[in-house]
Amino acid sequence: MRRYVFAGNWKMHKTVSEAVALARALREGLDKEATPHEVVVMPPFTALPAVGEALKGSPIAMGAQNMYWEREGAFTAEISPVMLRDVGCTYVILGHSERRHIFDETDEGVGKKSRAAFDHGLTPMVCVGETLTERESSRTLEVVERQVERALRPLQSEEVASMVVSYEPVWAIGTGRVATPNQAEEVQAFLRRRIARSHGDDAAEAVRILYGGSVNPGNISGIMVQADVDGVLVGGASLKADSFLQIVNYR
Repeated sequence: MRRYVFAGNWKMHKTVSEAVALARALREGLDKEATPHEVVVMPPFTALPAVGEALKGSPIAMGAQNMYWEREGAFTAEISPVMLRDVGCTYVILGHSERRHIFDETDEGVGKKSRAAFDHGLTPMVCVGETLTERESSRTLEVVERQVERALRPLQSEEVASMVVSYEPVWAIGTGRVATPNQAEEVQAFLRRRIARSHGDDAAEAVRILYGGSVNPGNISGIMVQADVDGVLVGGASLKADSFLQIVNYR
């Protein structure tokens, strides 16, 4: 059975005490409802050490929401992959649309971060997706092809096989709008074919491709039945234990 990924991106939410309380609630919920799939939470940087402690020995993995590509240096306010590993992270989100569109991150920068993540023992979760203007001008596939090609260019086939790609249409993030199952499947199947061309069929088959963008308990079943969807990256619905557990434990 394919092992899906259910990831919760907490964004700029939760103080340390609030984050620990949520982590403990998720741990307790998963202990009661064992899942065969992979569950990952991405707290804010300030809460990573405490959440890591709260999750020790549990089936829940921890990731970060971003990082810089250097291991150390004079890069004020940045966080290195070495620092993330040190506090227990195994995943890192790279190229999230909010990083691209608010903080002007580039495709090339995402590629450098992807390379650095693997070099330091982190699994990158690379996000790609189009804006509403790009979709309405029929440029969706052009945009996601450019993003995924540049993010994966520095990687070997076996690395791509072990990573995660998340398709997140920008117009669906935090808006309540969700890509239809057919829209999501069209893009995610395209991404798998594109990865097959650049890194081979084995990598394309093994890489896990998620959907993100206003995922909630009410729409999870329609998303997960698509052939090329291997899980979800959840925003707002991951901030409450009951809603995230409903998503993780969906049947």
